[in-house]
Amino acid sequence: MAAPTGTIRMTTAEAIVRYLVAQRIEIDGEEHPLFPGAIAIFGHGNVTSLGHFLEQHREEIPVWRGQNEQGMGLAATAFAKAMRRQQIMLVTSSVGPGATNMVTAAGVAMANRLPALFISGDTFTDRLADPVLQQVEHFGAPSTTVNDAFRPVVRYWDRIAHPAQILTSLPQAIGVMLDPGECGPAFIGLPQDTAAVAYDYPEEFFSRTLHRIARPRPDIGQLQQAAQDIAAAKCPVIIAGGGVHYSRAEAELASFAADHGIPVVETVAGKSSLLGTDPFYAGPIGVTGAGAANAVVEEADLVIAVGTRLEDFTTGSWTLFDARTRFVTVNAARFDALKHRSTPVVADARESLVELSALLGEYRTGEEWRERARLHRAELTAFVDSRVDPDGTWPPSYAQLVGRVHQQATPDDYVLTAAGGLPGELNINWMSKGIATFDCEYGFSCMGYEISGAWGAAFAFGAGGLRGEGSVFAMVGDGSYLMMNSDIYSSVLSGRKFILVVCDNEGYAVIERLQVGQGGASYNNMLRDSTGPGSDVRVDFAAHARSLGAVTFEVDSLEAFDAALEQARAADRAAVIVTKVRESDWTEGGAFWQVGVPEVSPYPRVQEARAAMDDGLARQRRGV
Repeated sequence: MAAPTGTIRMTTAEAIVRYLVAQRIEIDGEEHPLFPGAIAIFGHGNVTSLGHFLEQHREEIPVWRGQNEQGMGLAATAFAKAMRRQQIMLVTSSVGPGATNMVTAAGVAMANRLPALFISGDTFTDRLADPVLQQVEHFGAPSTTVNDAFRPVVRYWDRIAHPAQILTSLPQAIGVMLDPGECGPAFIGLPQDTAAVAYDYPEEFFSRTLHRIARPRPDIGQLQQAAQDIAAAKCPVIIAGGGVHYSRAEAELASFAADHGIPVVETVAGKSSLLGTDPFYAGPIGVTGAGAANAVVEEADLVIAVGTRLEDFTTGSWTLFDARTRFVTVNAARFDALKHRSTPVVADARESLVELSALLGEYRTGEEWRERARLHRAELTAFVDSRVDPDGTWPPSYAQLVGRVHQQATPDDYVLTAAGGLPGELNINWMSKGIATFDCEYGFSCMGYEISGAWGAAFAFGAGGLRGEGSVFAMVGDGSYLMMNSDIYSSVLSGRKFILVVCDNEGYAVIERLQVGQGGASYNNMLRDSTGPGSDVRVDFAAHARSLGAVTFEVDSLEAFDAALEQARAADRAAVIVTKVRESDWTEGGAFWQVGVPEVSPYPRVQEARAAMDDGLARQRRGV
């Protein structure tokens, strides 16, 4: 039977690949692929159809080989962050453990509001061969597969049971991933029989489509109310979140702050919205923030929250603010804009700041408030200087290592970390030299992101990357390194170089800090108190990284560390610097954080910790 006029017959898998290739995006006035590549591990669920057609279209959408499916998803997420949500990686796995390995990575993308397209193989829709290899059977729900595990951790989920379904599903998935308010990962389950079935697709489905990320303008009523609230404030402060980056609103934020005399603090996701030298930069906020920056927020009578979801590490579990402090929240996501009885502005950050500034006219805070903010900024600078300066003792602190990397970094370089003790150290002690040059994954706080994420970010830099020739620096603790390290080899294979600093304090030291700080005994966190006869065995990280193809350095002084950084930058592939670091030398942030401390315990130190927790909770702002 002849295909209908204006159609082309192909399999579902080929149609998916050809559709993705046809998607383009405008970035800074230039056209680029929306999907510049795919990261894949092939198995029986995706190699014979999807993999076959990815190979046929390898020039339009190159495929990079991953070593672990979770790492692939983390790399895609970090790439999206580095590209400020303007390009998306395809990540594909087989059915079964390959798919479930990606669930954690999807959670990282979901928590951080970042786009990634996950496509996993699935069981056969006709079920005639059931149970197939890697199938988990649900006796009372036969249509349930492990791919249903993605539902809570993606913004869009679908299973393609008929080839025609991609005609509606793929545009919706892309629409969600590019939506400023709804942005997050998308998942497509692709059953093996459906992938191989041929269908007469409309030719126009594969026409080049140019996307431009929308900039929803603010409602005039919301904008006027927000301007009225700001104009009535004497001591306002701006909290800059990740949405500032995704809106590319950094210049408008700097102008708004300067024109109206308002200090700016940054969340972890929003860090590098302003340069560290900006006169209105007041520092990092929250639990992993600086005491001086938190003091600015505590003294404010109005908070202008721009592009932030106001999570507990930002708000000190909602204890940082005076009960009378009012909120104006600018966010493309209505859900975030309405938090804590804020005056909402549901719109694009850049356009909102421009229009708000016009409505505010000559409004400018008084000299007294600006001077108080300057004094707190001077406190922050002195504090950071005291933390990063070497003290002649080896091993160094995290902060001292951060200082050495910062010293050699250029405005084009990109620094990345996640989880553990390094987020607090970098968030406070790293004074940004370039805009949008910082990534700390602290939405999901996923150990293992550091190495896979650095590989993903490296696709945005160097040859073929749109971010220029800067280097990607990643800082990782020994615990995270052991959780996920194989993407050092991915970096070597793909030629996407990063520089990794491995900080070895012989355990999960920051969790041990929390454990002991809340009255508990040190247990099962540090290697020295681990159970078993091998607790005195230590990992040779340099030898391990060398076996994965990296150039490696093991240092025993700050001078050697400096030299290794220089050589690592000049290296032709991934470079790994291994250093010991102090077990317990932390940069204090100074904000309260709510954790679950037992109400009843026979141990006095736990009782004391619970009493302190109750004192903190008494200051907690009640909201919705």
